[in-house]
Amino acid sequence: MKRIKSDEVPGSGKLHYGWIVAAVTFASLLVAAGIRSLPGVLMLPLEQEFGWERSGISAAVSINLVLYGLMGPFAAASLEKFGVRKMMVTALALLATGLSLSAAMTSLWQLTLLWGVVIGLGTSVMANVLGVTVANRWFAKRKGLVVGILTASAATGQLLFLPLLAKLASDAGWRYAVWAAVAALIVMIVVSVKWMRGHPAELGLPPYGSDELVRPVPFRGSLFVQPLLALRSVLRSGTFWLLAGSFFICGFTTNGLIGTHLIAACGDFGIPEVTAAGILAFMGVFDLVGTTLSGWLSDRFDSRWLLFWYYSLRGLSLLFLPAALDMGYTELTLFSVFYGLDWIATVPPTVKIASDRFGAAQAGMVFGWIVAAHQLGAAAAAFGAGLLRESLGSYDVAFMIAGFVCMAAALMSVRIRRRSQAASGDVTAA
Repeated sequence: MKRIKSDEVPGSGKLHYGWIVAAVTFASLLVAAGIRSLPGVLMLPLEQEFGWERSGISAAVSINLVLYGLMGPFAAASLEKFGVRKMMVTALALLATGLSLSAAMTSLWQLTLLWGVVIGLGTSVMANVLGVTVANRWFAKRKGLVVGILTASAATGQLLFLPLLAKLASDAGWRYAVWAAVAALIVMIVVSVKWMRGHPAELGLPPYGSDELVRPVPFRGSLFVQPLLALRSVLRSGTFWLLAGSFFICGFTTNGLIGTHLIAACGDFGIPEVTAAGILAFMGVFDLVGTTLSGWLSDRFDSRWLLFWYYSLRGLSLLFLPAALDMGYTELTLFSVFYGLDWIATVPPTVKIASDRFGAAQAGMVFGWIVAAHQLGAAAAAFGAGLLRESLGSYDVAFMIAGFVCMAAALMSVRIRRRSQAASGDVTAA
């Protein structure tokens, strides 16, 4: 077996090329996260220009979230079969096409088709399964940290894009915000073509932290059947159901509720859209810190208890949110700090448990199904919170429900058996 020092790359000094791949992946996921945040910015402008009901706009967002989740396992299989670079470029091009066409839409069904279906399919590849695939292929050490950094790109995307997009939508119109996102996608297509690589073996390198050259395992079987077989293999695992159930609640309380409705909820209290987007972006700063730290912690501590504390603290912050909205900017800023620290800090420990229990070979597809549960929860909240707002006149009940279900997720996390206890059952099932 060929041996190369893991910190050396031909023509790149002593920087392992895995870090370059991670940087390109981070930037691509960052742009995709900015696009996923657009519905929160566009909800009020679309409502005002076209007279569409909030529940109708929320339904399109829900379809997007469902496809983003349900296509995750098949996206993981596609990454294995066709290669990371080819799938990334295809997904980015699909997003650019859907966004460009959406600038000319005039009917709600067009919003549903473009934002719900086309963009939903594009974002399914630019999701956590991409980060997990890159981390598993390129890193033998620091894997938890890398997953945390790549997961944090969602927060950074909000940080960079939300205030800019909200400002463009407010000052120049929502279509300018859409075209700005298209421009960012074109840049990332060029960057991905030039610098992205799918596997360290393409450069004759071992993964970072190893001195053994690992050849990629060819994808075998059907692109559509293999993810279903991976799902069937873990259906008897209690660990899988606890991870999927808690991740359903994770999506319910993040992307679906806060990501989709917080700006609109602030509008109900007279907080300007640009200011509300700034609060959400400020939240993203702390999530960048919290999620990166979570990746570091998941390499060192019991991931079950990390999840317990993350969900518990998130629940408390959501229970506080209705009061914070009513009190003013100071309390809302306090919420954004507290909530932001663990917005998606749950991802690294969830990935860690899934990889440990079901093996690296299936980690991408199994985690894809767990993410599918996450997005089903997000879709339920995106649509359900819109309905509650229309029927009750406020989001208070939606926020309270989210706070209490987070407590349930915390209890589910500690019900996951320890690795030594679960080894025979889960690995045999997988």
